[in-house]
Amino acid sequence: MEELKEAVAEGRLALLPVEQALGGEAKYTPKDLADETGLPIEFLTRQRQALGLPRPAPDDRILGDADLAALKTLKQFLEAGLPEEAIHETTVVMGEAMARVADASRQTVGRALIRPGDTERDFGLRAAEASKALTPLVDEQLRYVFRLHLLEQLRSTVIDQGVLQSGQLRGAQEVTVAFGDLVGFTKLGEALPPEELGGVVGRLTEMGVEAAESPVRLVKTIGDAAMLAGPDPAAVVEAALRLVEMAEQEGEDFPSIRSGVDTGPALERAGDWYGSPVNVASRVTGVARPATVLATDDVRDEAQDGFKWSAAGRRKLKGVRGPVRLHRARPLKNG
Repeated sequence: MEELKEAVAEGRLALLPVEQALGGEAKYTPKDLADETGLPIEFLTRQRQALGLPRPAPDDRILGDADLAALKTLKQFLEAGLPEEAIHETTVVMGEAMARVADASRQTVGRALIRPGDTERDFGLRAAEASKALTPLVDEQLRYVFRLHLLEQLRSTVIDQGVLQSGQLRGAQEVTVAFGDLVGFTKLGEALPPEELGGVVGRLTEMGVEAAESPVRLVKTIGDAAMLAGPDPAAVVEAALRLVEMAEQEGEDFPSIRSGVDTGPALERAGDWYGSPVNVASRVTGVARPATVLATDDVRDEAQDGFKWSAAGRRKLKGVRGPVRLHRARPLKNG
């Protein structure tokens, strides 16, 4: 009864059956699971927080059998020699990724299940049944996609004699980075309702995926910008040009995209890139004109063939020492 009253007060009564279907019975506290698995309470609570979930108190009875099984698996990872910090780092990335997957799934399924004239009971029971049926299917799909991405990334991972002798994967690697930025997005946000603005951002992600042909990949989208990266400068410039062209083909109602590209050593960590080429590419994007791709000297030198290049002058970029000479890239087919 208390759970029902709380759900009514928080406006989530219709979702209570779904919560029960997905969460199972909450019968353990962190202290209980620490005793069961032999793992420290701090490890348990830190892992949950790393997933992007509230950090529970030691006596909060909010955990179930799925939590116990997951912790037993983590203990096996630790016993196999995986460092605790590495597990924590991976957990953070998984939490961020799964939060986005869950949000997209929630909205898709929610829109499909709501019917005019529904009572809270009608919707709640229908959603609970759908969750029971769909969750195993989504679970299979996530495993499938994970294997595909892991295989693709392993194909570009170099394990040579130097790596084997050192016992560590390479640190900094040569990478080319491009950003694609929606021009005038802030003003657009003032003119469009949130639903339409969300559609623009969603379309940017779709275009980033379409533009990033292997070995280039879409690293992430950050609000109004997409980040692409790959080992081949020419392939990244080509992807940036495709992204810009896709935006132009969307028509007058879609903002133009501008792009900046740089290349150099950077560190790959948890699916993201850190280092000078990331910072410079972002700054170059900020000075590019709409529907253009600007690149640094190093990119132009390494991707000389296959594009038409024109000098774009020297620019002082924020946070970059000295002026940077830039070049505009155009496809050869456009003359």
